[in-house]
Amino acid sequence: MKKSLRSQEWFGKKGKDGFIYRAWMKNQGIPSYEFEGKPVIGICNTWSELTPCNAHFREIAESVKKGVLEAGGFPVEFPVMSLGETLIKPTAMLYRNLVSMDVEESIRCNPIDGVVLLCGCDKTTPALVMGACSVDIPTIVVSGGPMLTGKYKGKDIGTSDLWRFTDDLRSEAMSEQEFKAAEAGMCRSKGHCAVMGTASSMACMVEAMGLSLSENAAIPAVDSNRKVLAQLSGSRIVQMVREDIKPSDILTREAFENAIKVNAAIGGSTNFVIHLLAIAGRIGIPLDIDDFDKFSASIPLIANLQPSGKYFMEDLYYAGGLPAVMKEMLSLLHGDCKTVSGLTIRESVQHAEAINPEVIAQIEKPFNILSGVVVLKGNLCMNGAIIKPSAASPELMLHTGKAVVFENIEDYKERIDDPALDVDENSVLVLKNVGPKGYPGMPEVGNMGIPKKLLAKGITDMVRISDGRMSGTGFGTVVLHVSPESASGGNFALIKDGDLIQLDVPGRTLNLLVGAEEMARRKAAWQLSAGNISRGYVSLYINHVEQAHLGADFDFLKGGSGSVVSRDSH
Repeated sequence: MKKSLRSQEWFGKKGKDGFIYRAWMKNQGIPSYEFEGKPVIGICNTWSELTPCNAHFREIAESVKKGVLEAGGFPVEFPVMSLGETLIKPTAMLYRNLVSMDVEESIRCNPIDGVVLLCGCDKTTPALVMGACSVDIPTIVVSGGPMLTGKYKGKDIGTSDLWRFTDDLRSEAMSEQEFKAAEAGMCRSKGHCAVMGTASSMACMVEAMGLSLSENAAIPAVDSNRKVLAQLSGSRIVQMVREDIKPSDILTREAFENAIKVNAAIGGSTNFVIHLLAIAGRIGIPLDIDDFDKFSASIPLIANLQPSGKYFMEDLYYAGGLPAVMKEMLSLLHGDCKTVSGLTIRESVQHAEAINPEVIAQIEKPFNILSGVVVLKGNLCMNGAIIKPSAASPELMLHTGKAVVFENIEDYKERIDDPALDVDENSVLVLKNVGPKGYPGMPEVGNMGIPKKLLAKGITDMVRISDGRMSGTGFGTVVLHVSPESASGGNFALIKDGDLIQLDVPGRTLNLLVGAEEMARRKAAWQLSAGNISRGYVSLYINHVEQAHLGADFDFLKGGSGSVVSRDSH
């Protein structure tokens, strides 16, 4: 039985209601036949000049429209709030859930049969996917693509080098003039970060899960093949509506396991964890933080990309792209999972070829046997914390050191370069109150800079622990997403200067070496710092955001409300 089009509940109506729906749309010069049973395809656009990574999306949207039209659909482009990681204060993560609500309600309340999600910069991808999952109509993702590799003094550079340049500037190994020259060479084209940061990890995530066409993840933003893929996606979404292929048909438990394994093989962002957990909560798939360790533990690093490796997203695409990576590890994946193309994962990658072994290795000869995400448990993180071994220093994976505690981000900024700071290379830097509630919004500050006086000694890494996140472009021996966070009264709030902290990555533990009686005394004395936010979205966020190990979504957004609009206002 042919499924009726959702949009016809608007445009197919007789009398006054139909008159209103069609007539006011016609003021855009739309002829009557466009409303006669054609699938209406929404193009959800996160274009904004305040989101530089997505500033080329108007062009991408035009390519999508061509595909929709050639397949017999009726394209309608609509905006949603756009999150530019580079400009938004205090952190784009604060608004991920807000954008997901914007997307969900924009799709549900409008006459849309299928939707194309245009996303690129870090939080836009999970936010749009979360919102679309909560409505569950046919959906396809088109990413904006990475920018071209940066250039500085004859060398390739990307966002991961920003952290190195910053430390060099602080230690006076780099001059202000050199710093500005590197700045001028970093972002050479449209697109998101050129490394395997969070934006690229999210693009790989949707491709690995089957929500995008093959090759979506790595095509550079300025490569003409990006527009080709956008047009093909526009054409495909029309057919998906006719076949009634929805996110719930694609996002099975096996699809989530595939995403975890692929993220490990490419050295993907730690932020992948918090976003995938949130998406799982929206689509109703049981997933917990331990699954990230379980399904990535046996996966080696086979994509040699910064920050875990050497090369850039542009190199990955010309070496065979994500399909070549997935084909190389196909024996470890659920190859029968469906994709938006109508093909299975196995069928989608069967013709892929890895043509540069410096970028894509064989599974038997990986670049690093360590990859993925290790989930730590212990008295400092009862609900979990994470570390990315491929971006850490091997000699620090088993380490005990004295805590140097910063109570909040302001405290850290004020004291980190103080010559009197009681710190050495064996210390453990601890940053509190940067979790979901504590900041609020859980900013990317976990990869704290090394104290200036240690940089002068040549120290480039040390153990750092926080209840916040770090940029997917960051690196180092950094423990993140400690849960429960400081602001919720977790044991992380109880650490004091000089306490011994034991990190045991092989043993999957993180513990504060303080006796139970002392811990109980500190717990009894702990008080939540008084907040001063009592209105608006931020107040809503603080009161309803869940902890990191649950995905930091709002407690009232789990699951979805579907696509039915129960009332008609006309």
